[in-house]
Amino acid sequence: MVKAVVYALAAAALIAFIIFSPAGQKGRDRLGSNRRLGIRLSLPNFDPLVTELERRGEGERTEREDPPASTGAGSSIGVDKYLTDEGKLNITLRLLFLFPLLDSAPKDGAVSFDELEAWNVGQARDRLSYQMRKELVFFDKDGDGAISFGEYLPQFSDEDIDRNGSAHGEAGWWKEQFLNADVDRNGTLSFNEFMDFLHPEDSNNTEIQKWLLGQKLKRMDYDGDGKLNLDEFTDHIYDIYKNYVEFEAHGGHVPTPEQKFSDLDVNDNKLLEVEEMIPILHYLNPGELSHAKYYTAYLIREADDNKDGNLSLEEMLNHEDMFYASIFEEDEEEDELHDEL
Repeated sequence: MVKAVVYALAAAALIAFIIFSPAGQKGRDRLGSNRRLGIRLSLPNFDPLVTELERRGEGERTEREDPPASTGAGSSIGVDKYLTDEGKLNITLRLLFLFPLLDSAPKDGAVSFDELEAWNVGQARDRLSYQMRKELVFFDKDGDGAISFGEYLPQFSDEDIDRNGSAHGEAGWWKEQFLNADVDRNGTLSFNEFMDFLHPEDSNNTEIQKWLLGQKLKRMDYDGDGKLNLDEFTDHIYDIYKNYVEFEAHGGHVPTPEQKFSDLDVNDNKLLEVEEMIPILHYLNPGELSHAKYYTAYLIREADDNKDGNLSLEEMLNHEDMFYASIFEEDEEEDELHDEL
């Protein structure tokens, strides 16, 4: 019998995925400073139709100037044809529709890791862009399409800014990251710069990456020299790195603390400087894009019944609930849903 699921507005936690999320962080405050230092992310939506329904549930209709062709959707993503009269989503029909879109390079009747990763990363980028459009509209008080320091952080007075306090959450702390994001140095943040500012964990801006690592290093650097020795690396960094790499390697080789430290220590001075830790930043502060890649690995591993590294349509249909785990509920009272942590 074709499965159907009741659409829910929030994503349910999936333990097998969440264990790879950063732990120990509190929820986002109004300014988003905790998010900027890395938070646990909820299970992402695999299907853009689910995302559309979620946005409708927020009382908004998504308007895209150029909808990604990979969604296979127009402006409304053809919602009604996939819903029953009871408002349930036919996920079997959705997977039958989505499979040819996933199987794209090449079209060989199977979805490879790279194809599925490209899809999931594309959905993650769409979520980030959508969130940023909302943020930009909210904070852009003068309507010039860019965000000034005062527009985003109006609570800081000129005296606060002149004082330039560098403690966490003070004006100077925010100003440093604002300047890191302001690549063209025009005093305001464009759309992409504002995205880097609010989502540094997904940024390719080297100065932002160094700032983010510097914030983490302050809590790990016993002797206060601004660098990590092997003991500090082993005590604070290695286990986080190891958890991710063990998942990636799936039983393969995982470097020892000494091996990884030596690999990162490019200048061979027996200390890790901030710049040398950039290659492992995505392990220490995984953002939406990093989680999309790990979500891909999880889906492949769990649904690939014949262990050939690809997903057939039959395998996806056999495990269809996994692809809709953020909303899945079958013939039971709605489970308690968790807010994004």
